Amino acid sequence: MFLRRGLLTVLALGLEVACAAKSSAEELQGIYALVKRRTPAHANAFSFALVEGESDAFTISDARNGIHVECTTVSACARGYYTYLTQHGGVDIWWTGSRLNELPSHLPKVGQPVEGQAIVPYRYHFNTVTFDYTAAFWDFSQWELELDWLALRGVNLPLAWVGYEYILIETFREVGLSDADIADFLSGPAFQAWNRFGNIQGSWGGELPMDWVNDQFALQKRLIKRMVELGMTPVLPSFTGFVPRALSTLYPNASIVTGSQWSGFPSSLTNDSFLEPSDPLFAALQKSFISKQQAAYGSNVSHIYTLDQYNENDPFSGDPAYLRNVTAGTFASLRDADPDAVWLMQGWLFFSSESFWTDERIEAYLGGVPGNDSMIILDLYSEAAPQWNRTKSYYGKQWVWCELHDYGGNMGFEGNLGELTHDPLAALHSPGSSMKGVGLAMEGQEGNEIVYDILLDQAWSSTPLNVSSYVDSWVARRYPVKPLPSAAAEAWRILSTTVYNNQDPSTQATIKSIYELAPALTGLTNRTGHHPTAIPYDTDTSILPALKALLEAKAQHPALAAVPEFAYDVVDVARQLLTNRFVDLYTVLVDAYNASDATADSVKAAGRPLLNLLCDLDALLYTNEHFLLSNWIADARKWSHGSKTYGAYLEYNARNQITLWGPDGEINDYASKAWAGLVGTYYKPRWETFVDYLVETKKKGEVYNSTLVTSTMLAIGEKWDNGTWGAGEGQWWGVRGNTWEMAEHVLQTWA
Repeated sequence: MFLRRGLLTVLALGLEVACAAKSSAEELQGIYALVKRRTPAHANAFSFALVEGESDAFTISDARNGIHVECTTVSACARGYYTYLTQHGGVDIWWTGSRLNELPSHLPKVGQPVEGQAIVPYRYHFNTVTFDYTAAFWDFSQWELELDWLALRGVNLPLAWVGYEYILIETFREVGLSDADIADFLSGPAFQAWNRFGNIQGSWGGELPMDWVNDQFALQKRLIKRMVELGMTPVLPSFTGFVPRALSTLYPNASIVTGSQWSGFPSSLTNDSFLEPSDPLFAALQKSFISKQQAAYGSNVSHIYTLDQYNENDPFSGDPAYLRNVTAGTFASLRDADPDAVWLMQGWLFFSSESFWTDERIEAYLGGVPGNDSMIILDLYSEAAPQWNRTKSYYGKQWVWCELHDYGGNMGFEGNLGELTHDPLAALHSPGSSMKGVGLAMEGQEGNEIVYDILLDQAWSSTPLNVSSYVDSWVARRYPVKPLPSAAAEAWRILSTTVYNNQDPSTQATIKSIYELAPALTGLTNRTGHHPTAIPYDTDTSILPALKALLEAKAQHPALAAVPEFAYDVVDVARQLLTNRFVDLYTVLVDAYNASDATADSVKAAGRPLLNLLCDLDALLYTNEHFLLSNWIADARKWSHGSKTYGAYLEYNARNQITLWGPDGEINDYASKAWAGLVGTYYKPRWETFVDYLVETKKKGEVYNSTLVTSTMLAIGEKWDNGTWGAGEGQWWGVRGNTWEMAEHVLQTWA
């Protein structure tokens, strides 16, 4: 009813109605384009009207020629449209593709109007590092699916980092830095997030080509335009303060300090130079950067800027007065460049460097920014290590409850659906809460899709979603066959109450597969904390029965085989079964090696099943297009404009990120993936080498040498990273094999 009152108010404005209507029609063009794009057969069946209201809200009702959605914002229009599609049309859009075009030819009636309202003004998406771990090489078609997925789920505040380097280079050139000075500072395409964070500077494998910079800038123009059309406010980059070393020579009197070393990188690639915000040059660079950005994308597309100064990088001083001056100067530079500027920052530093960031220092740092509405803080790891509660709701500043998940884009199953439906509401309603948003800040967007869906849906419900009924509805949309086999629903009931009911904060994020780690005799299993390998559920009462149930569902309704999401899930669950069984086989190998009566033959026999499992895993993953290393490499190489040299450079970046992560394995295996081709040509050879080495030590009576093993694995990584996917390796490209045969084989062999 409040929507209709708002509409009457608009209609009473007389002469202003025509202008408002014209403005509304222009604003809604993006939504109508979305309808045409995703439900083309019903392009004329949906109508929308913007009405007044204090929050993002919508009302869906039947109309003479279809469905009508009244909404207070364009984002609410998209969410209302999505609510109809899912709750009445029984279709959905997934990372594997949109199924919205499968909407029934005769649109189901709504009946009683359906209302919806966001519980928070901000629905946020992206981590800075997602732009490298997942989207480093995306083109517009891939981004288009992503942005539609976000808009339909009601996201209105996405991070927008693409193309940043173009503006930054132009800004640096303006103050006299040469292209050589700048090139020495920028990092490669797969590592730009950490250059933007001030963790690394420079690159390995070659300098960042201007072709890349220009292409990404052109892409960003299209992305910003689409975000705005879909009712989103893009969070734009700003000048952070991290500068090329040569700036101190060019401006010898400038206040430039050296940042801390990051993750074991050599000093030539880290210890970034940081221009102090108190220096007038900082404000000049900020104004130059933002003015150039506004000229490129529009002056009013957004006034919210992302700026992280100390991500895993401690400040020059811990003195509270110094910290307050840093933020005061930084915010003043933003407001000088844009009088309406709002500063958005990730709150990860307060957790990752908790010993440095005492309550006093946090209060001083945040206190340098005047007013509470001038800043938005992402409480990045709310699901396991929230910082809002120890900081008195960030001392009154606006903040967003975020789920941090999927470290490095790892693909292990993990989540806590109950927590995601209760904790955001508890935080929102806690005394003195300044929470203004709910968001996803996953490092990589790989698998575990249900945990992200439920959190974004919870942002539109004032009471906790019922997990059981939510999962049933989710599965029915994901596998749109009639009738849905009971075994399919049972599979997800099992997963939702076991795998996705992880109550252990020490293993919350994503469980890493140990076969993706460099082989060693110790240190691989039962790890907890930042990158856990401990499995917090019983495989035999979760993964195994879920896989059996999915395959039984296919037997009950063979049409499921044609549903892309069902095929994906079968491969994913079977993959997790093999992943967990590998831990058991590894334990057998270690025990066999350490046994008092161990022989070369007994160790070799213990290692054989482990290698056989990796063969089966690679073959399983090859049956589905979404688990291919070749996709990642092809996506990288497609930006090369046909240049072999440039293509090889891009491929090296792609390969190095998911393996050594640095020139010498500085963050080795952090961004590992369960991908066909990567398992067969990288992980399996490492484990073969390791088993052979263990056998040889027993044969020769030698002592295990961990240093030798480590150096051997790094050498394998360096050789693999410098390889080229193509000549001699064509057999590893594209889908092959049969999903159902491989899944049955996995079940029969490894159950």
